Amino acid sequence: MKLMDARTIRSVDRIAGRRYGIKGLVLMENAGRGVAEAVKRELAGSTGNLKRVVIIAGKGNNGGDGFVAARHLKNSGVDATVVALSRPDELKGDALVNARAWVKMNGEVFTVRSVADLKKRSSLLTHSAVIVDAIFGTGLSAPVEGYYAGVIDFINALGKKVVSVDIPSGIDATTGAVLGTAVKAGLTVTLYAPKLGLYLYPGRGYCGRIEVVDIGCPKELVEDAVIRWNLITAEYLRKVLKPRKAVSHKGSYGHLLVVAGSPGMTGAAYMAGMGAMRAGAGLVTVGVPEGLRTALEKKAVEVMTIGLPEGPKKTLGEVSFTKLKEALKGKAALVIGPGFTPSDEVRRLIEMVVKDIKIPLLIDGGALSSLEGRASILKRSKAPVVLTPHPGEAARLLGSSPTEIQADRIASAERLVKATGVTVVLKGASTVVASPGGVFINPTGNPALSTAGTGDVLAGMIGGLMAQGYSAFDSAVSGVYIHGLAADILREKGRDKGMIATDLLGAIPEALNSVLTRSKEA
Repeated sequence: MKLMDARTIRSVDRIAGRRYGIKGLVLMENAGRGVAEAVKRELAGSTGNLKRVVIIAGKGNNGGDGFVAARHLKNSGVDATVVALSRPDELKGDALVNARAWVKMNGEVFTVRSVADLKKRSSLLTHSAVIVDAIFGTGLSAPVEGYYAGVIDFINALGKKVVSVDIPSGIDATTGAVLGTAVKAGLTVTLYAPKLGLYLYPGRGYCGRIEVVDIGCPKELVEDAVIRWNLITAEYLRKVLKPRKAVSHKGSYGHLLVVAGSPGMTGAAYMAGMGAMRAGAGLVTVGVPEGLRTALEKKAVEVMTIGLPEGPKKTLGEVSFTKLKEALKGKAALVIGPGFTPSDEVRRLIEMVVKDIKIPLLIDGGALSSLEGRASILKRSKAPVVLTPHPGEAARLLGSSPTEIQADRIASAERLVKATGVTVVLKGASTVVASPGGVFINPTGNPALSTAGTGDVLAGMIGGLMAQGYSAFDSAVSGVYIHGLAADILREKGRDKGMIATDLLGAIPEALNSVLTRSKEA
């Protein structure tokens, strides 16, 4: 599913009018009707006789959508009232047309010019079932201050069910940033395509459930290949992931080599290996420093193990390369780095691997940090490469800071793609998967993933998918979605509090099968 930024939204609006002759009034009518239908579904779940809806309308097109919604609600027998935040003479264009239509049909409207005025109408809002936020749309770019900030804070303080039109007022449609203050919605009815800011934090935390309403824009505009941002969906994965054939064996699903671990970090090697097994790899061999092999074998059952030559600090490095290269024979993909301690020795090992390897490669953990200032060497790789940095590792690779990375996660991921030429999985809330071909944002996952080892599981999962023959990019997109979905399944079962990475391992098959089963039914 395509995602749009504020600039693309404006472009689609213009093209719909100029190329296809679709009037703004038609789009606004469809938008308002869609919002009204969503509100009626919310009312169906309300208790008692409380069926009043209050629409808070701003002076732009978002407010115009609100007036249309009010009209359709009234025609359906709903007790709808508009609280207008501006005088009718301040409205323009299509919004003015719909405001006048509301007045002519004797729709109830109160104009407020201050927070004090709004508070005088507080009983109207407190005795409503739903408040519709139609204050600001996707064009907002400056911080919300003064009167409007007071209105938004007042709405939030009421604790009522709020439905936002297109995007919660105060959220930047492109970055998800809170522009001063923002409406906290329980449902966001977004128009013709989801907006980037609805899936990027902190905006994601303000929008509640998201429903997309088709307002009549031509499909080719919404699905234009020029739009490089996408939302990962189960439907997309159903086109990528293949059910297992009836006649197959372990060799049918690839052999992955995981090179990982350092003193005190054998758990990372174990979880990466098991993540690959849970993602469906037929065979997994985990290579660790020779001195750690016995400790790993006490943990591992399903994976095979090898010991690799180690340096004086019992860690892997240049000395490990010859045996690592031998171990690559017959392998379909390589994961390297989980549980590594960053060092010059590790850096030299990774440089040798990148130069020599001819099978898909995933670089994670301490191996990434060891490439600080050397990220451009990845452009020399002859094989597909996936990087899986968290914000701190991405910052080191880019010579930046974690704060700068988090300020614009999409731009940061794209910078790293430009610097390396490979697929980048920028981990965190709303994980971003970026490649030279585009950007995908992951909607699955929850705070339960904020625990040690879940990143190692993810690295293994992506590697396990690559070993099965999926492309590096498809493996990354599928891996992050299923990884997050597994955590969501645990949350639905009330098992997210105190979740650890090994709990996540147990939920991966259910997450994976939920996608494959629906694929078979489709």
